[in-house]
Amino acid sequence: MKSIFVIVFAVAFAACNNSGNTGHDDTDTSNKLPSDTAVHDMSTDTTVQPLVATAQAVFSETQADTVVTGNASFDTLQGGKVRLKLDITVPKMANKTVAVHIHEHGDCGDRGNASHGHWNPSNKPHGKWGAGDFHAGDIGNVKLDSKGHGTLSVETDLWTIGGSHMTNILKKAVIVHSGTDDFTTQPTGNAGSRIGCGVIQ
Repeated sequence: MKSIFVIVFAVAFAACNNSGNTGHDDTDTSNKLPSDTAVHDMSTDTTVQPLVATAQAVFSETQADTVVTGNASFDTLQGGKVRLKLDITVPKMANKTVAVHIHEHGDCGDRGNASHGHWNPSNKPHGKWGAGDFHAGDIGNVKLDSKGHGTLSVETDLWTIGGSHMTNILKKAVIVHSGTDDFTTQPTGNAGSRIGCGVIQ
């Protein structure tokens, strides 16, 4: 009888001792996500914003040794599609190709890392724009000429300027990378460091 009492007491003590751990998860990695993760930030504001006709992101460099200038202009077309006209100059990257993506947060701080990962509201794998699965922010690669100048134009119904958080590009960052997007490596395309940034507003 005494042994039964000891067992019951031990079980009750263990249960009480574990109750203080409720809500604590030692495997929580929420503060350990890499800056270039493609995981959608579920804390994103889901408020529907008023639609506007145009928006623009003006680029500046995020690295002291690499000048980046230009802009990304967004215009709403008849029928609701959005047209992006990208114009960038990166003299140091003359005759090379650089990747450009829309990133989730409109913050160019910490050398562009404050923008976090690619904008990916539907939680799809990284890929090539218009082919299979891809992030809504997977714009692609821009070939630069002998002066480091390049342009790109995209029209899509996946974006709106305002509207639902699933399509709204306002207050997102456009990041210029130092390398070429391979369209395969997850979740970044192995596109290199962040050398330029502009916030869409």
